[in-house]
Amino acid sequence: MKEKRAAPVAVMLIVMIYLLIPLAVSIVYSLFRKWTGVLPEGFRLDNYVSLFTDGEFMASVGRSIAMCIVPIAATIVIVLLALFVTTIYFPKLEKYVQIICMIPYTIQGVILSVSILSLYVGSPTFLSNRLLMLMGAYCVVILPYIYQGIRNGMRAVHMPTLIEAAEMLGASKLYAFFRVVVPNILSAIIISSLLAVGIIFGDYVLIRNLAGTSAPNMQIYLYQTMKHDSTMASAVFVIIMLTTFIITLLVLLLQSRDTKRRQQQVKE
Repeated sequence: MKEKRAAPVAVMLIVMIYLLIPLAVSIVYSLFRKWTGVLPEGFRLDNYVSLFTDGEFMASVGRSIAMCIVPIAATIVIVLLALFVTTIYFPKLEKYVQIICMIPYTIQGVILSVSILSLYVGSPTFLSNRLLMLMGAYCVVILPYIYQGIRNGMRAVHMPTLIEAAEMLGASKLYAFFRVVVPNILSAIIISSLLAVGIIFGDYVLIRNLAGTSAPNMQIYLYQTMKHDSTMASAVFVIIMLTTFIITLLVLLLQSRDTKRRQQQVKE
């Protein structure tokens, strides 16, 4: 039995090492003055000290986090309400909702940004705001991932049955949905949100075309840094990856705490 388990574990370790090699090399490169030979030369921490004391860089970190939270939260609410209505009241329309939510898979970032600019840039309404256009574009881009994760979660818990059981106890459909169904699909919501975080954090095309340099995020800062200092750019990349890891760990920690709390309530 141990020999059978050893092979999959070894494969997973090899894959993890392979995937972490670029990050490890970037960390080493960012800690040295240059790396033109076999070994790097001139160990220093100046890159990280400069970044964490640079107000412009810290502002770009805050913008990146805000650009993740707002579109993801808005998309989750919209998808939850749409699936609630279609599943409970109009089940025949669910396939059309799925088709609409899957369309962004086929839309490239350049095409999406140019289309949004041509449609809204001359509008006299609030829709001409560049940041608002960017938030809307991110909602479109992450829509398939949020939708698929929430839809799979609802099917796993069999949402209509849960709502019918809650209605028998006197709860309304909407109350049952948010107090019974949503807590049970919280894992699916979190996983799809983490996928969306990775997509938004890695975006350069949309923010460059829609917002330009008026609201630079970490990717814009990274691109500008690459023009004059490659080791500093490596440090920026490392911080981007660490920020993503920290967000992921915090979300998973909150999920585990909520799961333990609900398990204790069930036991009591």
